[in-house]
Amino acid sequence: MKHPDDDNELFNRLEAEMAADSDGHVVDLDKARSARTASADRASDASPDSGADRSADPSEAGLDDSGPTLVDRPAPAQSGPGLIDRIRDSKRLDVLPAWVKSGPEFAEAMRWLAGHVWHTIAFHTVRVPFLYVPKLIWRSPRGLANTLTRIGRWAVDAEGEPLRQAEARRENSELYLKLSRQRDRRVRLRMLLTILGALFTLAMGLYLVYGAEPSTQVIAATITVLTLGWLGAPADAPLATRAVIKTEVQKLTSDIVVKAMASIGIGQITSAVAKGQDGIKFVAPITREGPGWRADIDLPLGVTVADVADRRARLASGLRRPLGCVWPDADPSEHEGRLILWVGDRDLSKTGLVKWPLANACKHDIFKRIPFGIDPRGRAQSVPMIQHNILIGSLPGQGKTASVRVLACGAAMDPSVELWLHENKGTGDLDSLECVSHRFVSGIDDDSIKYAADSLKLLREEVMRRAAAIKKLPRDLCPDKRITRAIADKRSLRLWPLVGVFDECQNLFGHPKYGKQAGDDAEFIIKLGRALGVILILATQRPDKDSLPTGISGNVSIRFALKVAGQVENDMILGTSAYKNGVRATSFRPEIDAGNGYLAGATALPVVVRTAYLDDPATNAIAQRAYALRKAEGTLSGHALGEDPEAVTGPSYDLLADVAAIVPPSEERVWNERIAARLAELRPEVYGGWKGENVTSALKPHGIKTRDVAGTTDDGTRTTRRGITRADLTKAIAERDERRGAA
Repeated sequence: MKHPDDDNELFNRLEAEMAADSDGHVVDLDKARSARTASADRASDASPDSGADRSADPSEAGLDDSGPTLVDRPAPAQSGPGLIDRIRDSKRLDVLPAWVKSGPEFAEAMRWLAGHVWHTIAFHTVRVPFLYVPKLIWRSPRGLANTLTRIGRWAVDAEGEPLRQAEARRENSELYLKLSRQRDRRVRLRMLLTILGALFTLAMGLYLVYGAEPSTQVIAATITVLTLGWLGAPADAPLATRAVIKTEVQKLTSDIVVKAMASIGIGQITSAVAKGQDGIKFVAPITREGPGWRADIDLPLGVTVADVADRRARLASGLRRPLGCVWPDADPSEHEGRLILWVGDRDLSKTGLVKWPLANACKHDIFKRIPFGIDPRGRAQSVPMIQHNILIGSLPGQGKTASVRVLACGAAMDPSVELWLHENKGTGDLDSLECVSHRFVSGIDDDSIKYAADSLKLLREEVMRRAAAIKKLPRDLCPDKRITRAIADKRSLRLWPLVGVFDECQNLFGHPKYGKQAGDDAEFIIKLGRALGVILILATQRPDKDSLPTGISGNVSIRFALKVAGQVENDMILGTSAYKNGVRATSFRPEIDAGNGYLAGATALPVVVRTAYLDDPATNAIAQRAYALRKAEGTLSGHALGEDPEAVTGPSYDLLADVAAIVPPSEERVWNERIAARLAELRPEVYGGWKGENVTSALKPHGIKTRDVAGTTDDGTRTTRRGITRADLTKAIAERDERRGAA
């Protein structure tokens, strides 16, 4: 046996060898051991409550570079949150379901329930005289025979005969005699009751035949026949058929979900499930939500909802459900690994046409959200329009124009809204709304494209006018410097909502002559017109940098993408990294999922929406109601009144010519604020309210740059302010006239 001193000697030798540094120097082991012992003693004496400074110099705690570093020092215990803190941080479940607390969803649920009850009542009411009553009459003889047979068997105690015969076969005479005596007592009582019942029935029958009124006879005969028919119904042939056939689907359970999640090819989930660990955790019971099942799941560490959404098709295969039934979503109030898995009873594409809630409404306020469609769970989804711009994109034939039509009809139902409609496809999809449009064009020819480009130019000028007008409004009327319902209703301010729709806008922005300027104007409107009541709705089937400028796609706040071809088109519509985050409009199936798309910007997270559908007759009916509203309130204008484009573009003027007229040749330099004041005197209906910054913005597209200009104020003070030189103005006019001559 090895002696303990041998072990100590071996340990000392190894310690001496390890103590030598890279330069060949040897550390004094006695000093090292003393330092280690002292530091261990200080560490053991220090407690969490001693108040020792843990941020002191390491050398004071025995951790300097000259001595060995301790790696096995016990760390002080950290006390966790108390019971009250854990309870306070816990999540409370809603007392009432979300659909009960939501007015629109509750109303929709009540409408569905009322429709279901009404359908059931109407279904059976129609069949009572033509199916149910004849069937009861036909079955009444059988019901009479069944009734007499049952009474006879009850009177002679036939139900006890098998038991008595069984005891007789067993030769149990004592039990057989006991059962026989019991039968005799039963039969005597039951025969007496049967005879009395028969006499009473005979008496009632004679009375009804010979003594009762005819109406009583009819009622009695009807009740008797129907009752006998009911008693004569076979067990496998019920009288009434089902008014609604329920679609039976497999109940979603945790075992099914775990197996499906393990099959989608995510390594962390597969390995955790295979080892018997908690691959996924269910943070709440799987419950019914709408027409489907909802499972709240915590994914394994490092797995995100986007990873699962990327494998949606595999997940649907694992669940043995159609692709349109499986919708994995994130929970915006939780971490990135919280998955809300909703599995519907029916494929979203088979939901049918979604009825628009405002299809039969008389009026709508554009300052409220416009109903747009439903999500896979059947919840209503709406779109805000005020202070937003909207971009819609998809492949041809996927429901893009139908989505535009829904939003345009919602805006048309507010009589204060001024509609500018441009359908640059030439198929007449928006022709029904022509009667309420201030500006309207339908076509793909150069004249139609020019008309749409001119509209954007006019909208840009309108944005500038509104900016100056809203700046002059008192703070009590416009505290946030943005259009409100109260401001829009004051027609004298001319600040009502203005909605510009540009369907197939790729034909406009991609035009070789008008495209570039149209793109610049649209970008200007999107950036500045949001708070001024100017709203753009752009729809395109070719979302690329040439047909949809990045300045437009990058600044639109609400986006709706139906089926698109690839990742580039997906991110052009839904925003950068949308595809990477699992928001993929490429997953929709062509034609099958027409009308389904990802809606981003209208809710906290992108959501799949099946849009409502309005055919041409329904759109025309809405347009006629909108026309009547505008006519009654006197808000019809422009194209709706038969005015030609020149008559609705406002006063005709040339900005450069007007500036040249108010800046004489003798004035080589002039401040922009003085130009604004002189323009307002020249044409108050156009330049009224302009400031120096408005002049700067208006002259910039013409290549005229502002610079510091020295001058004298009205009180004689010399100072420097922003202005222009007349030489730059003259040069810009000459270059423009030269371009026009060449054209």
